[in-house]
Amino acid sequence: MMIRHHPDLHRLLEFSAGNLGDAEALCIRLHLDLCGECRNRVDALDSLGAVVMERQPELGLSPSVFERVLERIDADRAAPPASAGGATGVLTRILGTDLSSVPWKQSLKNVGVVDLTSRFPAQGHRVLLLKLAAGGTAPAHTHRGEEITVVLQGAFADQQGVFHQGDFVVLDCQDNHRPVAVGQEDCITLSVLSAPLRLTGRFTRLLNPFIR
Repeated sequence: MMIRHHPDLHRLLEFSAGNLGDAEALCIRLHLDLCGECRNRVDALDSLGAVVMERQPELGLSPSVFERVLERIDADRAAPPASAGGATGVLTRILGTDLSSVPWKQSLKNVGVVDLTSRFPAQGHRVLLLKLAAGGTAPAHTHRGEEITVVLQGAFADQQGVFHQGDFVVLDCQDNHRPVAVGQEDCITLSVLSAPLRLTGRFTRLLNPFIR
C-alpha cells in the first residue's frame, strides 16, 4: 500500500538536525522505516547539513537550495523499505515485546492502550500506543494541542480519508474526527500528544474531566 501522508519539510529538517524530542523523533523513524521517499529526503538533508556545517561561510547557501535538491531526489525512484530491525526494532526494545504480544489495557470500547509516557521523561508529551479493534470505531474527539500519529499496522478512516501502515498524521484543535478501523486487522498506531484530547460525543464528553 502506497504511503500518502508524510512529515512536512520543516519537520524532516528538524529531525535531520537532531532538534526533535525523542518521542516525536521515534514517530519520524517509524515512518522512515516504511517510506523510501522520506528516507531519501532525510539522506539529502543530512548530506546538505554536513556541507553547510563545514563550508557555510564560503557557500552562502540559500534555503531554496534545499528545495531544489529535494525536487531532484523526489524525481528518482523511492528507495525500498528498510530491512527489519530499524525503528521497529527500537519500538520492540521499548515495549519489551513485539506488537503481536503487547499487553493492552482496555481504555474505551474498541480501544486498547499502552502508555509509554514514562519511557520519555522530561518530554512534556504523552506517548501512547493505541489499538483500535478491526471494524471498531473510536469515540469522536478533537485535540487541545498537537497530536502526531504514525500507523504501525492496519488502517483507519475518518473525515479526512483513509490512513494506512506508514502514514504520518498531524492533527490539532481544528480537527474533530471519529476514527474507524478499516480492513480485516486491528489498527495499531503510536501517538504523541502535546495536550489531552477532548471527547466531543454527546455522552462521552462527560468523561473529559477525567482525561489527563
